[in-house]
Amino acid sequence: MTDPTRTPAGDAEPETFPPTLREVMLRPRWLALLGLCLVVAGVFAWLGQWQLGRAIDTTPTPPGSTEEVRPIAEVVRPGEYLAGPLVGQRVTATGTWVPGDFLVVSSRFNDGEEGYWVTGQLRIADTETPTSVAVAIGWAATEADAQAAIEELEADAAAPFTNPFAITGRLISDEGPAVPPRGADPLTMTRMSPAALLSQWHETEGLDVYRPYLAAEIAQGPLVDISSPAPEDGSDLNWLNIFYALEWAVFAGFAFYLWYRLARDAWERELEELAEGEDGGPSPSR
Repeated sequence: MTDPTRTPAGDAEPETFPPTLREVMLRPRWLALLGLCLVVAGVFAWLGQWQLGRAIDTTPTPPGSTEEVRPIAEVVRPGEYLAGPLVGQRVTATGTWVPGDFLVVSSRFNDGEEGYWVTGQLRIADTETPTSVAVAIGWAATEADAQAAIEELEADAAAPFTNPFAITGRLISDEGPAVPPRGADPLTMTRMSPAALLSQWHETEGLDVYRPYLAAEIAQGPLVDISSPAPEDGSDLNWLNIFYALEWAVFAGFAFYLWYRLARDAWERELEELAEGEDGGPSPSR
C-alpha cells in the first residue's frame, strides 16, 4: 500500500541552481547598459585624445620670435585671450591717450624695488570701431611721483590736435582683478588688469578692448622704464592638458567599473534572495 505522506518522485521540486555572474552580465538589461557605458567611455576617450592633441604643440614658435616687433592687430584681436606662446611678444600700437584715464597700479616691482605703475587707455587709431588697449606707461618709486607723472601726461593728452603716436612694448596677459587691501581706497588696484581699468575708464560705450595689456619699453614723462625681459623659451608640452587627458582616461575606465559593480550587486542580491527562500521555505514532511 502506498504511503500517502510520501511525495511521489515525479512531484519533487526541481533543484534551483543560482546564476553565475557571467549569466547575469549576459542578460539583455545588462548588455544594454554595457552598450551605454561603451558610448560614454567613447566620448571620454575622444575628449582625452583632444586634450592630448592640445598638449603637444606641433607648430611651436621659433626661439626668439617674441623679440620681433609686430603690429598688435596681427598678434591678438580685441576681446581674445592671448595664446601662451605669444605672452611677452613685442608689439607696436598706434593711437592717442584718452584724457582722464591715467590710473595708478601699486605693488609693482622694478628690478626688485617695489613701486607704482602709471597706466593709460590708448585709443587705437584707424579702426572701424573704437578700440583701446591698456598700457603700463612707466614705473615710479613713490605714489607722489606717480601722481606727478599723471599730471604731466594729462596735460599732454588734453592738448588740442594731438597726433597719433606709436608705442612699442611687450604684450602680457591680464593678471585679473584683486580685492584692495583692508582699509584702502576701494578703487585701489594692486594687479594689472584691463578689466579692472575698464571699469574706471571714460568713453567706453561700444568700445572694443584688448584682454592683454601692453608694457611699454620706453617710459613717458618723468617715469622710469619698466623692466620687462624677454620670456624664456617654454616647453612644447602643456602638462596641464596632459593631466586633463589622463583624467578623461580615468573617467572612461570608471564607466566600465560602474557597470561591473552594478551587475555584481544585482547578482549578489539574487543569490541572497535565493538563499533566503531556501531557508524560509516549508520543512519537508516526514
